[in-house]
Amino acid sequence: MIDARRTSTWISRVIRQSGSEQLRVDGSITYNRLFDVGYTIDLDRAAVLLGESTRGRVRPAREEARAIQIQNPPLLVALGTSEVTIDGTACSATLSAHLFDFAVCSIQLRIELPAGASWATMVQLGNGVERASDVASVAEQAMQTLTARFAAAIERPRIDAITEEYRVFRIDRLERNQDENGRPAAETVTEDELASLLIGEKRPLSVTARRELMPYRFSYYDDDLVVLTWESALVVEPHVDNHDVEYVLEFANAQLLELRIFDRQLDADLPSLYDRVEVARARRLWMGERFRTVLSELQTRLADMTETTERVENALKLTNDVYLARIYSAGLELFREQEWRRGLERKLGILRETYTMLNSEAQVARAEVLEVAIVVLIVAELVLALLVRH
Repeated sequence: MIDARRTSTWISRVIRQSGSEQLRVDGSITYNRLFDVGYTIDLDRAAVLLGESTRGRVRPAREEARAIQIQNPPLLVALGTSEVTIDGTACSATLSAHLFDFAVCSIQLRIELPAGASWATMVQLGNGVERASDVASVAEQAMQTLTARFAAAIERPRIDAITEEYRVFRIDRLERNQDENGRPAAETVTEDELASLLIGEKRPLSVTARRELMPYRFSYYDDDLVVLTWESALVVEPHVDNHDVEYVLEFANAQLLELRIFDRQLDADLPSLYDRVEVARARRLWMGERFRTVLSELQTRLADMTETTERVENALKLTNDVYLARIYSAGLELFREQEWRRGLERKLGILRETYTMLNSEAQVARAEVLEVAIVVLIVAELVLALLVRH
C-alpha cells in the first residue's frame, strides 16, 4: 500500500521550502516511456485478452477536433498504482498504457501535484522525476507484465532496446497572486519560469538560448498554454477532461520511436547486405540462382519497412483543427522527424537500388543461359541433320 501521509508530508515540506511563489498550480507530472514490442498489435484481440483493465479506444475530446483522422485509435489500459522513490521519498504514481497498432506500447506514470502547489514545487518534483532511477524501472516492469498478458495479439513479438522518454507538466488551474495588468495567469508565465521547469536551468538564459531551447509556445484561449521542448512539455488546460494536446504529442513520440528503430535496422542491414552479396557472388552456381536468397530477403525487408512506415505515417492525420495541427507539426519538427525520414528514404533507396541491380544481374544471367541453350539446340539440330544425310 502507498503511504499517502508520508508523501503528503514530503510535498508540504517542499512547499514550505519554496518560499512565497506568486504562481500556484493544480495539476500533475506525467512520465511517458514508449517501447516497440513487435511488428503489429491486433488491438481488438488485445482488448479481449486484457479484459476489464481496458478502457476502450482513445480519441480526441475537443469538439473542434472531429476532423482528426485516426485509422486505428490506440487502446487505453489502466494499470493501477505503484510506488516510486523521488529524492528519497516514496510517492504514489498512477500507471496506464496506450497500445498502438504499429506495436508501440506507451507506459505513463502520473504523479499528482498537491492542490495549490507553488511553481518551485512543480519544478523540484519534475527534476526529481527525471533523476529518479526507479521511475524508468517501474515503467519497464509495467511494460513487461502488460505485454505478457496480451502476447497472443502481437505479431512477431520482440522488445526493442531503443525507447523514447517524455515528460508532460499538466496544469489544470494556474493562478498568479498579483498581476498589475489583470492578465490571465497563463499569459504571465515568464521564459525564465519556463526554463526552470522544462530545461532545469536555475540561472536566467540568454535570448538566443531561450529561442533555441524553447522555440514553440502556443495558446488557443487566453487561459491555456502549450510550450514544447525536446524532452518535455508544459500543458496548461483548464478543462480537466481535455487531453488532446498530450494525445498528439504521444503520437509524435511514437512515430519518432519507430523512425529511430527503422534507421537502426537499416544501419545494420546495409553492411550485412554487402557481405551477403559477396558471398552469393562467390558461390559456384549460375548467377540466376546465386542471388535468389538475397533477393528474397531484400524483397521481404522492403515490403515490411514500406508497410510499417505507411502505417505509422497514416496513423494520425490532422486537417481542420489548426491549433492541434500546429502543435503536432511543431512536435514532429522539434523531434527532427523530417531529418529521420530523409535518412530512411536514402537508405531504403540504397536497398531498392541494390535489389534492382541484383535482379538485373540475375535476369542477364538467365538470358545468357537461355541464349547458350538456343545455340546448343541449333548446333544439335544441324549435327542431327548432317547425320541423317549420311
